[in-house]
Amino acid sequence: MPGSLVRVLPALLLVLPAALTACGGGDGAASADGGDHTAAPAEPRIAMAPTGPEELPPAILGEGGAPQGMDLHYVDGDSATTGYLAVPEGAGPFPAVLLIHEWNGVVDRIRQIADAFAREGYVALAVDLYQGRTGSNPEENMALVRETREDPEAMIANLNAAARTLRARPDVTGKVATMGWCFGGGVALSYALDGESHDGTAIFYGGLVDDPTRLASIHHEVYGTFAAEDQGPSPEQVDGFVAALREAGVPNDVHIYDDVNHGFWLYVERDAEDARGPALDAWQRLKAYLDRTLS
Repeated sequence: MPGSLVRVLPALLLVLPAALTACGGGDGAASADGGDHTAAPAEPRIAMAPTGPEELPPAILGEGGAPQGMDLHYVDGDSATTGYLAVPEGAGPFPAVLLIHEWNGVVDRIRQIADAFAREGYVALAVDLYQGRTGSNPEENMALVRETREDPEAMIANLNAAARTLRARPDVTGKVATMGWCFGGGVALSYALDGESHDGTAIFYGGLVDDPTRLASIHHEVYGTFAAEDQGPSPEQVDGFVAALREAGVPNDVHIYDDVNHGFWLYVERDAEDARGPALDAWQRLKAYLDRTLS
């Protein structure tokens, strides 16, 4: 299989600027046109259509189509912060996922991924850490990243508000996991370390924390997907992180995949020949992980 598995490791992560250029570019600005954090009666619902064992979500193949969910202001008193909510059809209750965007913000690829999780049977909320802004080039993206990092307390408060919004919904079980890609993968780890209690953390290629004392504060299993050709984090950095997780006693499921680089999972179409096999394996692992941690 192209992109065969290099290692099966236990781990998690934060963020390294060198790898950010391999993440997504700006592909559209987030809308900021209303809503509040109480679910409206007319909110759209997305038909459930779980992927099969050999299927990837169309969203990561560049075939996601027009977003079917809705914008959502989930932070009290903040009309600029504009997340994106995708809800499955049916009464539920459903488990929930918080999706944390890459360095360019809440763009259509992130909305399409939220829709994909709704089709799998999750209430998905893509958070907005940039107050409705998106970047259209590396310089703009990096400026947004730096601004967000300057106020980590506000970042964690944003995610706490998003998680509370999900738990308050009658169609949510109360179980919530976070996941993120690139910059968002690092934020997911930060939230696992410093946020309110939640039930899962899934990280796709971000920076690392290798302090067992810090990692011991995580009280749920951690999922991670990394790339052997990545330098942010490198396989060696992942190994160090894995060792720290083991020392901390944090259960985990982390893989490093051959023949792929940073950003491979969210944009499979950029290198489909090498990325499809690893992306499919990572997707099946992710679905099994969410089933374990949110059931």
